[in-house]
Amino acid sequence: MFMEFREFFDALEKKGMITRIKKEVGTKYEISTIMKKLDGKPLLFENVKGFDIPVIANICSTRELVAVGLGIKEDEIIKKLSGAIENPKEPEVVKAEEYEEREVDLSKFPILTYYPFDGGPYIASGIVIANDKELGLNASYQRAMITGKDKFVMRILERDFHTFLERGDNEFAFCIGNSIPVMLAAAISTKTGNSELNIANSLGETKLVELGGHKVPQAEIIMIAAMEGEEADEGPFLDLTETPDIVRKQKVARVKKIFVRKDPVFHALLPGGLEHKVLMGMPREPTIFKEVSKVCDVKDVLVTPGGCSWLHGAVSIRKKNPDDGKKAIEAAFQGHKSMKHVFVVDEDIDIHDPNEIEWAFATRFQGDKDMVIKPREKGSSLDPSSNLETRETCKIGFDLTIPAGKDPKDFKKPKLPMELKVEDYLE
Repeated sequence: MFMEFREFFDALEKKGMITRIKKEVGTKYEISTIMKKLDGKPLLFENVKGFDIPVIANICSTRELVAVGLGIKEDEIIKKLSGAIENPKEPEVVKAEEYEEREVDLSKFPILTYYPFDGGPYIASGIVIANDKELGLNASYQRAMITGKDKFVMRILERDFHTFLERGDNEFAFCIGNSIPVMLAAAISTKTGNSELNIANSLGETKLVELGGHKVPQAEIIMIAAMEGEEADEGPFLDLTETPDIVRKQKVARVKKIFVRKDPVFHALLPGGLEHKVLMGMPREPTIFKEVSKVCDVKDVLVTPGGCSWLHGAVSIRKKNPDDGKKAIEAAFQGHKSMKHVFVVDEDIDIHDPNEIEWAFATRFQGDKDMVIKPREKGSSLDPSSNLETRETCKIGFDLTIPAGKDPKDFKKPKLPMELKVEDYLE
């Protein structure tokens, strides 16, 4: 089963999972505050002051929501992502229908200002579709701070989109309101020249349309923009770590065309919110799983929300050898090179429950024996405590598995002493 953005929304509404906000709300701070207070709940802001376009938010802020969008169960997500990464499929190009071209004026779209320290209004959910004659199509998230009715400045890391720009591919598409497969695939790190849209098509049938001379996935709003040599200050803006990113000189894009679907909705993404974390962290889990599975038997992997869904990971293994825990640590760091801390536990620990991880930490771990410390390793630019110039950080792995040579029964919680239905005892 595959659903485009609005079909996904309709599916959630049928399940009673959409909260509608009918009261008039403003794009400056008000919507973002409600998004934060109701984080984890999909929201539709029907009455946005000064705009005829509604805002939808928190649409994939939990694993359950993502599973609905992919038409699978929650415990199948890693397998589904892994299969799509390993078996990408080139999408079909179809005729663009129900799109209309609108005036190039960004002030006519409900673009949010999230916090008082923001450098300006931001598009946080936009996915860049770049094209190169030799390397093909590339999809990636790029935040965009509005600087004029037809301009925005983008934060661009030295990854594929940067490479495409260096190769002279200055014109690109910027898509807002994408399907779950496209949103997930755009966050996956793959080799330059391997299109994320092929991964999206393997996750769920993804069809491309041609608009403004570009092949793009079907989305609610599609902008065609180009870099023309101008730079401006970008930021501050809240990052995945829920701390403000610094101000930098970045490239300014000029919007040349804007296409919208009939009765479009605007997808707003809360910086540092659960949706941001799910979209960034979840696509790293299959790469960690793959690397750890090379050295031991893996049960589950989670990039944890408490670790900003980027800097911390938890790995559950079926331990068969005394050194499996430490092998898993080393492999996990290979699977996600931005990870700062990783916790390896036995299969009886539910890694989706932080209390269980902490319990294993308390009862199965000795600091002088069970840590792997990797000082001055290249980490993430998102870590505010690291060296922000060199990205050097100290990485630590914690082996929270039952110590070798010990009797496992001495380290496990007892089962309930009886089988009974507690409802039978309650009036």
